[in-house]
Amino acid sequence: MRASERVINEVAQGLRALDDAVAWFSSLEQAQQKAILHEVVRYAMQAHATVNDAREGLPQSGVKPTMTPAVLIVREPILEQMGKIINLPPGEYVKAFRVLVSTFAVADKRRRETECRGTCSHAWHNLS
Repeated sequence: MRASERVINEVAQGLRALDDAVAWFSSLEQAQQKAILHEVVRYAMQAHATVNDAREGLPQSGVKPTMTPAVLIVREPILEQMGKIINLPPGEYVKAFRVLVSTFAVADKRRRETECRGTCSHAWHNLS
């Protein structure tokens, strides 16, 4: 499992604080950060993230609801909005990471409680 995969999934499962993940993310070079944003979007789509997941996750992100990534994530269609978020300027990457990971965390929790309940063999769902 790649470091990024572990960090993102640990946050989603409550095994790592979002602030710790943000510190890790912030230590990466700009190109790596952009790649991580793409990765989080892939994970969110695999977890079938919805706008309702985004609305639920937004308060945990620590991003003000008036900030661009927060405004975008709660609009339909969510995939299109995530595309806009990952294409924001580098100065928005940390806020984008916070919003995307928080949305993924809600969607992934739902998925673990429904589709993967009791029979999950996904390595990323068995971190603890």
